[in-house]
Amino acid sequence: MTAIDLAGVTKRYGDVTALQNLDLTVQSGEVFGFLGPNGAGKSTAIDIILGYVQATDGGGTALGHDIREESVAIRQRTGVLPDGFGALGEMTGRKHVEFAAEAKDADADVMALLERTGVAHAADRSVSGYSKGMAQRLMLAMALVGEPDLLILDEPTTGLDPNGARRMREIVSDEQDRGATVFFSSHILEQVQAVADRVGILDQGNLVAVDTLDGLREAAGSTDRMTVDLETVPGTLPDSVSGIDGVRDVTVRDSTLDISCADPAKGPVVHQCVEATTVQDVETSQASLEDIFAAYTEGGA
Repeated sequence: MTAIDLAGVTKRYGDVTALQNLDLTVQSGEVFGFLGPNGAGKSTAIDIILGYVQATDGGGTALGHDIREESVAIRQRTGVLPDGFGALGEMTGRKHVEFAAEAKDADADVMALLERTGVAHAADRSVSGYSKGMAQRLMLAMALVGEPDLLILDEPTTGLDPNGARRMREIVSDEQDRGATVFFSSHILEQVQAVADRVGILDQGNLVAVDTLDGLREAAGSTDRMTVDLETVPGTLPDSVSGIDGVRDVTVRDSTLDISCADPAKGPVVHQCVEATTVQDVETSQASLEDIFAAYTEGGA
């Protein structure tokens, strides 16, 4: 079953095209990371899903409801942590969550939600005295009201310290375990990499890639890295390693080889080095989401 299904969604503002022919499917129960540079159209796509903005062309469904005709039903079953909007006014944190529960006609253990997001200690303080991170945690508590089927988190770690970001990731994982779908939009790639089952990359209004991280690595040709510390570097070894299928670059630093290669080439590289000299240490790392993101958004793919 699909939680979000968009087809041909285009949004134009005068001469500016914010989204171009967006086809996107998010499966129920998955955590979907939605990435893109600033101005790529991420927030516009979210606004269209929620019915706050009408698409110029195209359409789709969210939670089985038409995004044009049934937006109220979608929002009733969706928890939203919006980007750029925080807690308002002089109300306390407790009152904010109570207001969210009333708006959704949902039963909510207000203090449990505030405890879960880390602001229970400030439940009866005016939000005007909250820090940016505290306000962000409060907005998450409001999004969790009513155990929504869909959580849309737009830049959810803004203003959070490392402990707050970790708590956010734990909540995302818990919500997925509960059966919710999480649509996680962020420019902080490490946060997405830690929680997402699949990732979509939006660039200049176009969806340029959708896949698992491993699938994106393979499609983008992003390479892994190896550092091999040797007793010595025989003169022919760098050329021998360079000739291994999947090896893209070899750099010699004193008695160390820095190697850019595909994952299947790692074993043959180590074997070649062992045959030639004494290997003292090997370190490997995969291409990060940041590497993949750069490949798709900076003309590298």
